[in-house]
Amino acid sequence: MYGSNNGRVRTLGAVAVGAALLLTGCTSDGGGDAGGAGGEAPITQLPKGDDPYWVNPQAKAAKALAEEGDPAKKELIKKIAQQPAGEWLIPENAKEQAQGFTEAAAKADREAILVLYNIPHRDCGQYSGGGAADGNAYRKFVKEVAEGIGDRPATVILEPDAVLHMVDSCTPGKFHEERYDLLKGAIKTLKQQPKTKVYLDAGNAGWGKPDQIFEPLKWSGVDQADGFSVNVSNYYTTEASKKYGKELSAKVGNKPFVIDTSRNGNGPYTKGDPKERWCNPPGRALGEAPTTETGDPQVHALLWVKRPGESDGTCKGGPEAGRWYGDYALGLAKNAK
Repeated sequence: MYGSNNGRVRTLGAVAVGAALLLTGCTSDGGGDAGGAGGEAPITQLPKGDDPYWVNPQAKAAKALAEEGDPAKKELIKKIAQQPAGEWLIPENAKEQAQGFTEAAAKADREAILVLYNIPHRDCGQYSGGGAADGNAYRKFVKEVAEGIGDRPATVILEPDAVLHMVDSCTPGKFHEERYDLLKGAIKTLKQQPKTKVYLDAGNAGWGKPDQIFEPLKWSGVDQADGFSVNVSNYYTTEASKKYGKELSAKVGNKPFVIDTSRNGNGPYTKGDPKERWCNPPGRALGEAPTTETGDPQVHALLWVKRPGESDGTCKGGPEAGRWYGDYALGLAKNAK
């Protein structure tokens, strides 16, 4: 769907990571190091003034860095492992994960980036199909996430594509009323936490139809959110994403927005089957590093919402969505400007 369903399913390994962080508090202090597997290849938190977000020392990129023996490849993987990225929460262990990630981030005097991707009828049954069984299960999931976050700082990206897929007719109309209610309720629940920022996803510049999506965003409660997100898991350039975001912002009360720059360094892939261009496209590159210093008050942050190096799905030789795709990760880093 317009390059929007990007293999976002997370593997169960994320549960173990969240649990381990919760139990051990494994992270670095402000500006310090946290060892990788075997004590090798420590991951350094970036200076808080440059980037307030937390780098997970147990992420797949960090583990790949620790296990890599080739010095040249190690330097490339480090470009990914040393940057903060979104933590896509597993519904079966949402509270424990949210608590583990935010506690580890707070210990490092940083802020966790969490992604909620569990709306019922998610991704129209495609590579990342699934989601909560019904509305009540989704409300329970959001409540557990909020409880896990507590009073610690967190930036939450809420339901990539959930609004867009109602507008582009991918999600059947019979589910729309409930989805609007669920998204509005999720924003209300999450915003009850004192240090939680919520950005409702609003599609990408490749779809780029602000006139069609702005009212559904309003019906989904964007006015109660801190803003919206664009380009999640996608490849559109930062400039194109800013243009789309600003046009949309003007229609939703000048709400600010965040941009996923994780893999947009070379822009979108324009060859092959248009329906598959989004899935592990060749020749892509890491984009700008995450930062809140954007030079534009409407752009709250550049974020790596999608975790670079993790597969979009079983296409173009990739493993299942969410699994580490080593060759692709090396390409993203090698092509980075």
